[in-house]
Amino acid sequence: MIARIDDLIAAERLPSTYAATVDRWWRPLAGRIAQWRADAGHILIVGINGAQGSGKSTLCRFLEAALLPEYGLSAVTVSLDDLYLPLVDRERIAHEIHPLFRTRGIPGTHDVALGISILDDLAVGREVLVPRFSKALDDRLPQSDWVLHPGHADVILFEGWCVGARPQDAANLGTPLNALEAEADPEGVWRRHVNAALQGSYAQWFSRIDRLVMLKPPSFDDVLRNRLLQEQKLRIVASDAPGIMDDDAVRRFVSHYERLTRHMFADLPVRADILFELDTQQNIISRQCSARPHRAEI
Repeated sequence: MIARIDDLIAAERLPSTYAATVDRWWRPLAGRIAQWRADAGHILIVGINGAQGSGKSTLCRFLEAALLPEYGLSAVTVSLDDLYLPLVDRERIAHEIHPLFRTRGIPGTHDVALGISILDDLAVGREVLVPRFSKALDDRLPQSDWVLHPGHADVILFEGWCVGARPQDAANLGTPLNALEAEADPEGVWRRHVNAALQGSYAQWFSRIDRLVMLKPPSFDDVLRNRLLQEQKLRIVASDAPGIMDDDAVRRFVSHYERLTRHMFADLPVRADILFELDTQQNIISRQCSARPHRAEI
């Protein structure tokens, strides 16, 4: 059964005006994905890249539950956020390589082998158990809380903040980019290991992507501003919830993502099959489509 757009808007606690966004931007995107699927003739993997707070998870919810089914297509969403390594493994890497690897999110803190196997299984229609990660606990949930997908999907939506990212030129890694790097990674050990991960296992993972969609905020400053606003709202409505951060903690946390976010803003727009430009309020202001007829060059 196809979900109603207004029901999804209510469930996602979005303003009623979001229906206009669906009609103007997301429904045409669903049509393009349907055409890609028809042209490919096989289960399609669509990467959805977007910085923190850009709306990629909401987009996937609408595509999977309502918009792709309008074209007779079933979809499943695989989120990078559910594929973080368990805390015990991140603590081990933090001890063996660099303390900054304890913080989830950056390349090197995901279960790449599991992520590859999930995409590969779904791509051939096999049943797969998709993990779930609790940000409140900062740990992977037990397998009893994972979600079993029966393996019948026409489209796989693979979403995450660094989905499709490529490594930086090694020459750009020498100078610290922000206070976090200057204080905690002055020799560049952490950022070089992150870059090496992008060159190796993450490149293999992202090579599974057939098409790439990017949601791009104007700048990294806007990413930080939106993240601060999100946390401030959480402090108002759920002040006793675990994991709530004050503004200084948010700035430090987001600093882990700054280098790669800025690099993606420079590198990905020309490689994305579809680029959605956002304004400072996270509203879409333009769409650019690539004419490339082949697999996204990840």
